[in-house]
Amino acid sequence: MKKAAVFGAGSFGTAVAQVLSANFDEVVLWGRDAALVEAITVKHENPGYLPNLPLSPRVRGSTDVKQAATDAQLIVVAIPSQAAREFLKGGHQYFPALVPIVTVAKGIENESLSTMTEVLEQSLPEAFSPHIAVLSGPSFAREMMQRLPTVVTVASRFEKTAREVQGLFSSEFFRTYTSTDVVGVQVGGALKNVIAIAAGMSDGMGLGHNSRAAIITRGLAEISRIAVRMGGNPLTLSGLAGMGDLVLTCTGELSRNRTVGFQLGQGKSMAEIMKGLKQVAEGVKTAKSAVDLAAKYGVELPICQQVHAIAWEGKNPRQALSELMTRAPKSEIV
Repeated sequence: MKKAAVFGAGSFGTAVAQVLSANFDEVVLWGRDAALVEAITVKHENPGYLPNLPLSPRVRGSTDVKQAATDAQLIVVAIPSQAAREFLKGGHQYFPALVPIVTVAKGIENESLSTMTEVLEQSLPEAFSPHIAVLSGPSFAREMMQRLPTVVTVASRFEKTAREVQGLFSSEFFRTYTSTDVVGVQVGGALKNVIAIAAGMSDGMGLGHNSRAAIITRGLAEISRIAVRMGGNPLTLSGLAGMGDLVLTCTGELSRNRTVGFQLGQGKSMAEIMKGLKQVAEGVKTAKSAVDLAAKYGVELPICQQVHAIAWEGKNPRQALSELMTRAPKSEIV
């Protein structure tokens, strides 16, 4: 029996389990909510996050970390970025050795400013490091559940691991490319959520297509700037984990981060919006990481900084817009 374990039964973890069911005889989807886990096993559906979307009968739920991980040939960590380290502290002891461990969370830890592969490397025994990878790219969970064509990137510092994960995920509806640029792939995946909040605000304020296009383009410039300073390859940001994911998240109505921004643009407070959210919008907390990274590396991230001010300091979005539009003139390519 070929078995995979996915830790995190939110929308994306569930969608990843659905993808893996094409290649594995059994996919165990771990979650803390016993009722939700039972529904996944019995009804073959995740009613809390992806209602009315059938799951493969090869997917079953579990609340037992040890049971989920035992004999798995692939481990996927789909825990939100700010909670991943705490989960790994207790859960990693059950991870089997010498199997790929793939993070799919798109965020940067607030306090440490670590990427998710760094969190894994810091939380797991050193022997696990060559088997760590990250999967990222334009991939809405709902469309993955429906097995609509999706194309992503798998990155690992070890090319052999990237190729191994590529084979485990690939199917006729899910195509994967490999990369060794774990920095570029993760910075692109994390910061695009912050830019998506800005794009959503623009739409919520009714600023038009020109404004949204400008945010996407200048947002990509910010993401590339910090990724390169951190050691990433600028070409990565023109690919699936950069421009591809950025365009999807800034324009797609299924985007949680764009939705948060849209409501901010309509005048709602962050407290109101967060109260109504059923799922994590990673960009809200990643905005804090972005500002701290900008300070650490001496990089200008004006859009990210304004999103942070709006989300965390209650700044008026129109004031932020005015400040962005009246910044000192400069060359586009610096």
